[in-house]
Amino acid sequence: MARATNQIDHPGTFILEEMEARGWTQVDLAYILGMSPQQLNPILKGKNSITPDLANSLGDAFDVPAEFFANLQKMYDLQKAKEPDPGVRTRASWVSKFPIREMMKRGWIEETEADLLDVQMMRFFNTNSIDNIPLFGGEEVRHAAKKTSYDDEIIGSQWAWLHRVRMIAKDNEAPQYDKAKLLDALPDIRAHMLDIDDFAHIPALLLACGVRTVFVEPLQGSKIDGVCTWLDDQPVIGLSLRLNRADNLCFVLRHEIEHVLQEDGKDVGYSTPDVFEPDRSESDLPDEEKRADAAAAEFLIPQDKLASFMNRKGKWISEKDVLAFSARHHIHPAIVIGQIQHRRHLEGDERAFTFLRRYLTKVHEQFLGWQLRDGWGKVAEVGL
Repeated sequence: MARATNQIDHPGTFILEEMEARGWTQVDLAYILGMSPQQLNPILKGKNSITPDLANSLGDAFDVPAEFFANLQKMYDLQKAKEPDPGVRTRASWVSKFPIREMMKRGWIEETEADLLDVQMMRFFNTNSIDNIPLFGGEEVRHAAKKTSYDDEIIGSQWAWLHRVRMIAKDNEAPQYDKAKLLDALPDIRAHMLDIDDFAHIPALLLACGVRTVFVEPLQGSKIDGVCTWLDDQPVIGLSLRLNRADNLCFVLRHEIEHVLQEDGKDVGYSTPDVFEPDRSESDLPDEEKRADAAAAEFLIPQDKLASFMNRKGKWISEKDVLAFSARHHIHPAIVIGQIQHRRHLEGDERAFTFLRRYLTKVHEQFLGWQLRDGWGKVAEVGL
């Protein structure tokens, strides 16, 4: 920002003018203020500043508000202050939109001088213009950043996470996407959801169908579970493992697979980033989200069977009941527990999130050997 061209004099100059107008000498004003002429002299010569106490006294002496002298001093001090670091505005503009410090810590962008931060972010978002970066661009770009299915905008941390998923996927090849192969692979994918140790094989099954699965640890506060994004005609599933539980992983994965099968978001490059909160209400969701939710729930557990099971058992479902039901339907117990929890929570059951919690084990360790992964102690190597 350019400095004002009008120079502001030290308040002592104004005091001297007012003294002259009243015919007062320096000794007179010193007497009025209750101080010695030696104390007053440096103020009149612009060597000392006006303190708040002195501003009050001067206000009474000249019959003006004390704020007048205090403001004169502030304006004079600001004028004399050194020019601000030009990088301050650059850093502030980026930090107000994106989690820059965390992106640096995660190795997504380099910790560099402010004048290179623009270049870093354009490189990260794979564009040669800041105007094409979400939340920074013109009206058209900002409109595209809207969650068309929800009323909220995608926030900066979600945009950064989404583009990291795309960056990693783009740097890793995949066979041509084949929808028929993906449909044929669904039973195998479902079979690998029985044992948590088999979860690690699922990304390879998807890759064989031309679907890249990318795991990116979530950024703080991003609240994002998964996304279906597209690189040309190739689908990519991004998973954050935000809740780090088997039930959430399997539901989100099958939900995103449905987006792939229906080609949701292909025309704009991504479907709506998904956040699965306990209060996620079907009535607030668009058709493509309702469809994907229904497909995921039915894929994991036949919903009529689950409803019948819960009606028969009532509120008192034992561990033995859950294990028997999961064995009968060839699914990991955590997935049964997760769906029971969800149904109970929507019904206002206070026990919804304490039910057999020890089965909800962490799953991120199952994918530490998968190449398309960023976070959990690893920074994915990607080309620029």
